[in-house]
Amino acid sequence: MLDVYDDALPAVYGYLLRRCRDTTLAEDLTSETFLAAMDSVRRVDPPDPTVPWLIGVARHKLADHWRRMQRTAEPVGDPPETAHDTWDTELDRLIAEHTLAQISPLHRAILTLRYVDDCTVPRCAEVLGRTVMATEALLTRAKREFRATYPDDRGSRNPRQGARR
Repeated sequence: MLDVYDDALPAVYGYLLRRCRDTTLAEDLTSETFLAAMDSVRRVDPPDPTVPWLIGVARHKLADHWRRMQRTAEPVGDPPETAHDTWDTELDRLIAEHTLAQISPLHRAILTLRYVDDCTVPRCAEVLGRTVMATEALLTRAKREFRATYPDDRGSRNPRQGARR
């Protein structure tokens, strides 16, 4: 396990940081990931600790965190002001991230799993501990909330869709 640690640490931490945008949270979830991995490899029939397997463990830890956040609301900060790509691409990304931060944690989780991590709906259901039908309904509600929260061309919420919240 220790030989995999050096290769996996940057990959796991980077995976979590890209999804939660909070260094402290990413560090905590990375620690939880490796603690869970150590528990798993100590079992009778241990899994092979590879980087993809550890990222899967990290995905579960992040989903657990989002589920906890669904139960306890916390304020979310504004998106960062930096730009690394072309302005239009960076602006679109910032608006999307800001919009994701405004919606419920469970909706944020399903949209991130489905469209950022490119998981299938059955895989999203497995990660979130829901049925496929419940996950499809959740995805529909999450997309609706995202659309209603996404600002229009003038920077305000879409007035036609915002009333449905």
